[in-house]
Amino acid sequence: MTDPRPTDPSTTLLGTPGTGVLITGGASGIGRATAVALAEVGRPVALWDIDGPGAEETADRCRALGVRVHTASVDVVDSAVVPGAVAEAATALGSLGGFVHAAGVSGAATVDDLDDEIWDATLNVNLRAAAVIARHLLPPFREAGPGSAVVLVSSIEGLFGSSVLTAYCASKGGVLGVMRSLAQRYALEGFRVNAVCPGAVVTPMLEPAFELPGFREQIEERTPLRRIADPAEIAAPIRFLLSSESSFVTGAHLTVDGGMTAVTAI
Repeated sequence: MTDPRPTDPSTTLLGTPGTGVLITGGASGIGRATAVALAEVGRPVALWDIDGPGAEETADRCRALGVRVHTASVDVVDSAVVPGAVAEAATALGSLGGFVHAAGVSGAATVDDLDDEIWDATLNVNLRAAAVIARHLLPPFREAGPGSAVVLVSSIEGLFGSSVLTAYCASKGGVLGVMRSLAQRYALEGFRVNAVCPGAVVTPMLEPAFELPGFREQIEERTPLRRIADPAEIAAPIRFLLSSESSFVTGAHLTVDGGMTAVTAI
């Protein structure tokens, strides 16, 4: 019997450099950490972010690890630029066999204060962009072949509610729905789609909350591991889900929250 598992070395954790990975939100936080984690195992990366200098700083870190890097100032809300930007990234890297949607905004507001601008911005960046970009990655994925994979960054707020994050909860719950739909469609072509649901992570998005008296201590108290994650601790599971080590995992979400949602409601 023929072994159906992908043998393309580009999908392995170890070995030679392989297909490129497109990362949105690559200028900081989870996006930056993911780019570095992938560069460590030889995968080329394309970094999209509206923060050009931040993306270049990430690029420098990845180039220092010896991989090919492409950067572009892309606003993921602007669907019209996506097809051309995807084609440019594929050409620059030689191939695209992975996608990580790490770009995100918090949209912090209770329903009392929620307006159209907050709602639209949050849903457009966190949710709609994931589907739009994934759609335009089908052609380069077909060229890269079976083993191509997508990881969407959701959140524990995609699993549970938070009264102060109405739009964010909607967007991150929607990400899980999009992930499951894409997983079924992409499986027809040998591609996998999964998601990660991080808990509290030290990122620019969460930095304002850390300034609130007692916020950090409260989060740590509610987390069995009694600490907040470093972005690298989210990047490693993402790298796993992009690799052949997870070749039979698709349509799944991996919760990476130090045990918080396993023991208590949030």
